Amino acid sequence: MPISQALRRIRNVPGRFLCAAVLTVAAAGGAAAQVPSALLPHDLSPLGMFRQADIVVRAVMTGLAFASVVTWTILVVKLAELALAMAAARRAVARIEAAGSLRAALAGASGTGAGRGAAEARMLRAVAREMNRSAGLAAQGVQGRIASHLAQAQARAARQMARGTGLLATIGSTAPFVGLFGTVWGIMNSFIGISRAQTTNLAVVAPGIAEALLATALGLVAAIPAVVIYNLFARAIGGYRLQLAETAAGIERLVSRDLDRAAAGERV
Repeated sequence: MPISQALRRIRNVPGRFLCAAVLTVAAAGGAAAQVPSALLPHDLSPLGMFRQADIVVRAVMTGLAFASVVTWTILVVKLAELALAMAAARRAVARIEAAGSLRAALAGASGTGAGRGAAEARMLRAVAREMNRSAGLAAQGVQGRIASHLAQAQARAARQMARGTGLLATIGSTAPFVGLFGTVWGIMNSFIGISRAQTTNLAVVAPGIAEALLATALGLVAAIPAVVIYNLFARAIGGYRLQLAETAAGIERLVSRDLDRAAAGERV
């Protein structure tokens, strides 16, 4: 090989390496340009994941958020209602214990402004009507009918106080499963995205799974307070039932006393 040709080949070696490097960089740039959009950075904040979620997962999240709002609304409303009802029941027990007769108890309830819908007022009116209807009849039968009226009034008052708590039980029992449905749906969409992107890169998998798991988290956020609040109200309503039972027992004692006075010929 002539010396001039050998020198020419040696000079071309750096150029070949440079060309290879340029081609490598260009290929890398082309591959980067073809990266799926799923590999781009995602907003992994709760609001960002909600916006990027599938329509079904978004509907699940919206429903669970609404259920959570309903739970806290019931808490505020029922706490105020229970507090007022318990205070009224305690005052009713005190008035009935202080009254000497059924007539005095009715006058006391009217004088203190007890509403017509109050449990005490309903009990006293029902008993007074039964006493008027049963005038001259056997005392034992009268007392039995009055006990029936009082039990009915207690059940109605307790049922009215328990309104809304059934919704808490429903939310507490179903919200986790609704959230799980959103999670399953979101993970299915993530697998579909992996299949389309033809890659198992974590940048593809993580955002979709995070969005799916957010649905489960919202389900727990809705369910746990609902269960706790339901149990709280169950105990509070049990205490309210005891107050109603004390009111009914006091009214029964007034009726028994009035019947004994009538049997003795005294003016009731």
